[in-house]
Amino acid sequence: MHTLYNFVSGPLAWIAFLVFIGGCSYKLYTLFTLTQQKESFIFSIMSIKYGLRSIGHWLTPFGTVNMKKNPVMTVVTFAFHLSLIITPIFLLAHIILWDESFSISWWSLPEAVADLLTLVVIAGCCYFLYRRLTDPTVKYLTTVSDYVLLAIVAAPFITGFLAYHQLFNYQLIMILHVLSGEIMLVAIPFTRLSHMIYSPFTRAYIGSEFGGIRHARDW
Repeated sequence: MHTLYNFVSGPLAWIAFLVFIGGCSYKLYTLFTLTQQKESFIFSIMSIKYGLRSIGHWLTPFGTVNMKKNPVMTVVTFAFHLSLIITPIFLLAHIILWDESFSISWWSLPEAVADLLTLVVIAGCCYFLYRRLTDPTVKYLTTVSDYVLLAIVAAPFITGFLAYHQLFNYQLIMILHVLSGEIMLVAIPFTRLSHMIYSPFTRAYIGSEFGGIRHARDW
């Protein structure tokens, strides 16, 4: 078991990071290359002013009409995404690993706060699952891959929570935690999770078109 842990936290972790970085770089390169080849006019209408204005509104809770119409979804979405990003970056255990490997460290969250944010992510995944199962419109558009992606996102947080509280077999849970985190990293560039890469650019384009050409708001 110890040998397996060393493998998933060593060579396999390096492979996962390389695939993640390489995949994201390739996706961005493809995005700009195809845009230049097929729709180069997009670059001519891109506006920093209107692009940032649009991104700012969509990053502000209840900053758009749709958010105001769906308050529960808005609260869950913002809490989920903030917790999803903040928790792994500022978790003390993760920072210690970075310090041991690269002598790099930064401020960490209190463990109780990190624990709470982990539960927020898990609860958010449960909400999105419930929504896909019960909302007729969302259910119609849902495929098996959507359920798989929810499981991929939830797994590192569920196993991390179990490991922190030392529930069940600690060594096995830690292996599953590291492995599930690596699977999520690898999945980001090649699945619908890639919206984290594309969304700033698509939002900037939509904001530029609406603001600079249509002279209208896109929120």
